[in-house]
Amino acid sequence: QVQLVESGGGLVQAGGALRLSCAAAGSIFSVNTMGWYRQAPGKQRELVATISSVHTTNYADSVKGRFTISRDNAKNTVYLQMNSLKPEDTAVYYCSAGVWVVGGGMDDYWGQGTQVTVSS
Repeated sequence: QVQLVESGGGLVQAGGALRLSCAAAGSIFSVNTMGWYRQAPGKQRELVATISSVHTTNYADSVKGRFTISRDNAKNTVYLQMNSLKPEDTAVYYCSAGVWVVGGGMDDYWGQGTQVTVSS
């Protein structure tokens, strides 16, 4: 089994910054693409950013220039540095990872979600 454990959410004023972390743990052979998604109340879950195992990144237009995704392959951990936060960034943030399990195949896993609230 694989678990993704997130941390770093909270309440911040507009213009502020937060850093999210997500660590994958369990029977892991290797981790493929990792990413962050978010879901605001009444809206569908949307992509925020992804990063491949060789550190190729992809961002939603709404966060380009403000958010930075990174990863530490040795720790199976992905980070999301969020700067210049806006009230519209308020959402539950979920991390995801494509994981090759020891003795098995690859599957997609999700974290439990962490709340980010940006006040105006």
